[in-house]
Amino acid sequence: MEHAIYLATLIGTGLVVAAAFSSLIAFRFGAPLLLLFLGIGLATGVDGLGIAFDNASVAYFIGSLALAVILFDSGFGTPLKVLRQAAGPALSLATIGVILTTGVFGIAAFYLLDLNWLESFLLGASVASTDAAAVFFLLRAGEINLRERVRSTLEVESGTNDPIAIFLTITLVEVIAAGANPEAPVLIADLVLGFVLNMGLGAAVGIVGGMAIVRLVDRLNLDHGLLPIFVLTLSLMVFAAAGAIGGSGFLAVYLAGLVAGNSDIRAVTILKRFQDGMSWLAQIIMFLVLGLFATPSQFPAILLPAILLGLFLIFIARPLAVWLCLLPFRLPRPEVAFVSWVGLRGAVSILLAITPLLGGLEHGRMIFNVAFIIVLVSLVVQGWTVGPLARRLGLIVPARIGPLDKVELELPGSAHHELLAYRVVAGSPVARGERIPRWARPSLVVRDGRSMRFQDMGRLQAGDNVYIFVPDRYPRLIDKLFASRAVVDPEDADFFGAFAVDPARPAEELELAYGPGLTEEERKLTIGALVTERLDGHVEYADRVSLGSIELIVRDVDDKGRITSLGLSFEPTAPVARVPVFLSGGELFDRIGGFIRNLRKPGRSETVADSGGSPTGSDEPVHKDDDAKQPA
Repeated sequence: MEHAIYLATLIGTGLVVAAAFSSLIAFRFGAPLLLLFLGIGLATGVDGLGIAFDNASVAYFIGSLALAVILFDSGFGTPLKVLRQAAGPALSLATIGVILTTGVFGIAAFYLLDLNWLESFLLGASVASTDAAAVFFLLRAGEINLRERVRSTLEVESGTNDPIAIFLTITLVEVIAAGANPEAPVLIADLVLGFVLNMGLGAAVGIVGGMAIVRLVDRLNLDHGLLPIFVLTLSLMVFAAAGAIGGSGFLAVYLAGLVAGNSDIRAVTILKRFQDGMSWLAQIIMFLVLGLFATPSQFPAILLPAILLGLFLIFIARPLAVWLCLLPFRLPRPEVAFVSWVGLRGAVSILLAITPLLGGLEHGRMIFNVAFIIVLVSLVVQGWTVGPLARRLGLIVPARIGPLDKVELELPGSAHHELLAYRVVAGSPVARGERIPRWARPSLVVRDGRSMRFQDMGRLQAGDNVYIFVPDRYPRLIDKLFASRAVVDPEDADFFGAFAVDPARPAEELELAYGPGLTEEERKLTIGALVTERLDGHVEYADRVSLGSIELIVRDVDDKGRITSLGLSFEPTAPVARVPVFLSGGELFDRIGGFIRNLRKPGRSETVADSGGSPTGSDEPVHKDDDAKQPA
């Protein structure tokens, strides 16, 4: 018995260490990390090194706990600003999108596999949600600096769509296991009522549980070493409590993390570091266990239809669901296309595919194997193409700031101030003589091993370590002051235009200088207000607006989304790859309106720039006249 304990510990820790080392390979080559973890599990399983693991209950239990830890960390690290920015599109994808994907995919599964309708939709529900771990890793490991709106939509969707997919999967398993064959209206009514009850209870428990976690952390004077364990345990209690009363434990634990992470909780820096490590451990354990549970020798029998279904999900089901969900929102076609492509399937799909085995369904093993192969197809096809596609669609923007060497230190006795330690980087604004704002209080500078007051050190030098007290909601200005220059790709050297334009200047000056053809109402606006109006009130860093022969580029916005800096370019934007589908509702109305106007004015031919800022007019080159064209 003692020998078995040592052997099991050795094998388990060896697998975790191997997975940790494989992450270095993934970061180096941009490979999907989940694919490597699953590969290690498959290689050590029954068809590899011979480790036999066929306990569906244990695999599901471990996977569920790991997913709860991951979801709590996802919610804890999601700022409300990001949630508000992408709430509409992301929540539409996380709810209606999951249901649409389930239905469209289920139809294809019915004709390609030997499954009845309910089993086909069960398979569709299993693979309907995107995997947060895979999406986060690919966007981070590939160093893809996406537009904020696109990144926020993907992150919020992948973090919130799991509860809906889990509810659909478990409900269909229960219906099939009961041997019932309900009529479609009855089944839909039961699903709607069950969904409202499940999600409502889960949301209520999650919000109350999140507030309770914050209150307990603030009231109890726990040791800093015990505090993160206490919070993690409370989050799992929220997960279990919601599930025990019939609610969605996964939605509850995500909302508990969201509430706790966006409150003035004590020791937030310590909690974030601990939860980040626990989230990594949970992902590794879950992926390895699911890989061990699979039996690759059973794959050849259903390999061809499973691959076809994986491709159908990637190229038809997911894009169709995304297009229908985002139709009411004015998102440019490249962004919609990218969101539809970055719908990676991962550990959650494999975990949900275990539920038919737990329910004792006749085709449970087939459903699991097909779902496993679909996940592999998704990771192979989509995992390595996220970066190249983002560049081709023109969604990559230059970084706002360069590398930053910063450490956040916990300040005892106050939840409203932080102590930040910066290392002055060569070429940063403070190294060039920029002053630190008065609301920030530098207290200590360490130079060459000597500690001195900030007032006695004179000008800061590269390599200095500066300790600064700041409010907990400090502006990004401090980071900008201590960051090095952002490395800009040579192709992006002129991304923000040749000249800076003051957004507070009147738009009339643009009309007088460049004659872009502004209306009388537009001439009365400021340049910043004009750009905001052309972008339908939703301004984002790196947005572009074409005005005749010039183009205005948003160089920066403040925390409230107001334009603080603009650039002006005389060169047309490089053409973005055309996407033949994914027209938004706004674009459809614009095209219909333009078509009607052209019918009414058959003798007039004019080109109109779309609201997204991409020039669609004449191909005639724009000639620069340096003497005539000066910045406004």
